[in-house]
Amino acid sequence: MNIELIAQNAIKINTENGRVIYIDPFKLEETLNDADLIFITHAHYDHFSPEDILKIKNENTKIVITKDLFEKAIKCGFKENNILIVLPNNEYNFAGFVFKTIPAYNTNKEFHKREYDWVSYIVEIDNDIVYVAGDTDITDEAFNVKCDIALVPVGGTYTMTAEEAAKLIGQIQPRKFAIPTHYQTVVGSVEDAKKFKKLLEGKIEVNILM
Repeated sequence: MNIELIAQNAIKINTENGRVIYIDPFKLEETLNDADLIFITHAHYDHFSPEDILKIKNENTKIVITKDLFEKAIKCGFKENNILIVLPNNEYNFAGFVFKTIPAYNTNKEFHKREYDWVSYIVEIDNDIVYVAGDTDITDEAFNVKCDIALVPVGGTYTMTAEEAAKLIGQIQPRKFAIPTHYQTVVGSVEDAKKFKKLLEGKIEVNILM
């Protein structure tokens, strides 16, 4: 697969068989209408952005959302049969992809409360297990993730810091590599990504994509 980090937690994945997946599309420069499947981790403006969704959506695009986003997805033009509402701690098979959800929440902040039922995704893509943490701190659920590739926030303020993200990745030990997210657009900088990489040097491969 080919993974691109665009901004914040905006991720584009091109699969080996030509399918296009977006996670939390945001700050997209082009209108491509090329999405087969969109995953949304939660309702904040930099993760659920109707303006950006409309740049990638076509009549066949399917979307995976949290329970508080159904009406907004309908307003974006999605038909009900192209919408999947997810809750934490569940397994799904949708649009040809198998994936799990775990809770994504803050443990020492108030921005992402556990009771909101926002999620991280663990998705099987091209025989790899990809963990997309979204906006979260270190949690018991995150500590138990098993994956090949992990995308985790490092910018601090609303999510984990680089140090906290490195601690999490050191625990879960992704089998291939980790990618830092959630910096340089709203809070955090590329220095946070570099710090994250340095903390894991010699332990876990880290790819900085933005």
